[in-house]
Formats: sequence, C-alpha cells, structure tokens
Amino acid sequence: MKVNGISQNLSERVTLRCFLERNGYDCIRVAVERNGEIVPRGSFGDILLDDSDTIEIVRFVGGG
Repeated sequence: MKVNGISQNLSERVTLRCFLERNGYDCIRVAVERNGEIVPRGSFGDILLDDSDTIEIVRFVGGG
C-alpha cells in the first residue's frame, strides 16, 4: 500500500478508520483519498484497506 507516496506493508486487513487511529490521525481533522477517490468521513469504518491501495491523507490545521 502507498500512503502519501510512501510504500507500507499491511500486516493485516484493517478498516481505514483503524489505520488512521493506529497511525495517530484524528479522523475528524483529515481528508482521505483512496485510489483517486475522496472517501466520505462516514465511510472510514466501512472501507477495508488492501496492499494494492494508494492512500493520500491531508490534515486540517488551524492557525493565525
């Protein structure tokens, strides 16, 4: 699987939500694209990731 351009091996099939949480992402503050398509936040728990997936994760940050 590629995440933000970096290859990673999945040790097990997990949901997108589980992957994000395990890797320190706040599911409320990210946008995710999987294989070229935006994933609705409400679907994070339904999407099972696969080694052939390409994921792009963008974090929302605030500041002033």
